[in-house]
Amino acid sequence: MNGNENRQIGRDSLFLMADLRVDGLDSGHRIKVRNLSSGGMMGEGPVRVTRGAPVSVNIRNVGWVEGSIAWVQDNRFGVAFCDEIDPKLARARVGEGVHTPRFTKPPLPSDASGAQLRKI
Repeated sequence: MNGNENRQIGRDSLFLMADLRVDGLDSGHRIKVRNLSSGGMMGEGPVRVTRGAPVSVNIRNVGWVEGSIAWVQDNRFGVAFCDEIDPKLARARVGEGVHTPRFTKPPLPSDASGAQLRKI
């Protein structure tokens, strides 16, 4: 597959934060994810990366994903993942589940006819 064929892969434009680790650098970096597909992503941030460098990205609801830098332009860069991911997981709400508290008021009590009662 040449570079032009990669542009045909469906990607999801979004904005979320992720952690990036570059092999050979001691510290991690907080980056913005601008778009995401099953095979890669576009990131943006104040990190110096070079084409071909192995990286790991911690994507919300997906976890750590291994890949390599595919391209670099100013403070934006592309990451090609080693294994495909489900990009829809990154859009799911964080912490949603059976034990997630619901911060809503309880329903109003009702009388025998089903009409809701309210204290005045």
